[in-house]
Amino acid sequence: MAQEKRNDAADGYELVVDNRKARHDFFIEETIEAGMALTGTEVKSLRGHRANLRDSYARIKAGEAFLYGVHIGAYAPAGQFSHKETRPRKLLMHRREIERLWGRVRERGYSLVPLKIYFRDGRAKVEIALAKGKRLYDKREAIARKSMRREIERTMKGRTR
Repeated sequence: MAQEKRNDAADGYELVVDNRKARHDFFIEETIEAGMALTGTEVKSLRGHRANLRDSYARIKAGEAFLYGVHIGAYAPAGQFSHKETRPRKLLMHRREIERLWGRVRERGYSLVPLKIYFRDGRAKVEIALAKGKRLYDKREAIARKSMRREIERTMKGRTR
């Protein structure tokens, strides 16, 4: 485990938070990396892994992309000068990317969902997915497939001994 962290740090990549529930609730069509416009105390909190992506989403408004519902915990040493924890955060993307995503999101059933927040070469990034919502039977099917795969691996492991 410690070896993995050193390798990630050497690559300039540090995972802050992962939205694993998004992969359960959505079919991921495409992923996009975007920067975030943050205040200093938000960056300090992210470095301390004090963030949560539950119930967060991205929206395109007036040609700009924003991230809503992301909770970045308050930075205690800042006291009263800390940031608002759930404020909308602007995403830093090229205009062509935003316009292309806007065209896809207008289609019925597509959403922009943040998958993870991480640092790459010292800069905070967010991975956003163009996703389509799963129905309940899709979720059940995915769970059944996963449990069957585990069962097969378990029996194959037992045979090799």
